[in-house]
Amino acid sequence: MVSLRCKMVVRQELQKLGLHYVNVDLGTIEVLEDITDLQKELLDINLKKFGLELLDDTRKILIEKIKAVIIEMIHYSDELPKVNYSDYISEKLGYDYNYLASTFSEVKGVTIQQFIIMNKIERVKELLLYDELNLTEISYRLNFSSVAHLSNQFKKVTGLTPTYFKKLKKKRFKNLEDL
Repeated sequence: MVSLRCKMVVRQELQKLGLHYVNVDLGTIEVLEDITDLQKELLDINLKKFGLELLDDTRKILIEKIKAVIIEMIHYSDELPKVNYSDYISEKLGYDYNYLASTFSEVKGVTIQQFIIMNKIERVKELLLYDELNLTEISYRLNFSSVAHLSNQFKKVTGLTPTYFKKLKKKRFKNLEDL
């Protein structure tokens, strides 16, 4: 669960099942009473209707927490942390980074660093589409060492330069105006 909407859905589904929750947070639910197998099954079925999943496996839960910290850090923060991402993630989750990194890589098949880069590039795309910031400002906001570094990472991930990506957007809008 990353968004407020996801948390709201989980709260509603818990209430429908008559379960009283203490806390609904990123990847965790604390309820006051014991959950029966039937309630657990119904909760899982109902959450799947909203694209959510009830996780029992502690490794999967940890992976979701790692993803949530990264997504929150990149997509929902005005400014990225000035410390190393590894220190930030480790501190947020209370685990040794080497353990987090090896678990993440083993389960997801990509490194945490690759996942961060993919999310940063998605954020760059969003910011380019909004057209409010130039590449220098985007580079600074997302802690790239330079515009050249941002451009190289962008091209590695998307196969396009940021400038060409932006031109494609303008071309798409221009074609819509022709209709």
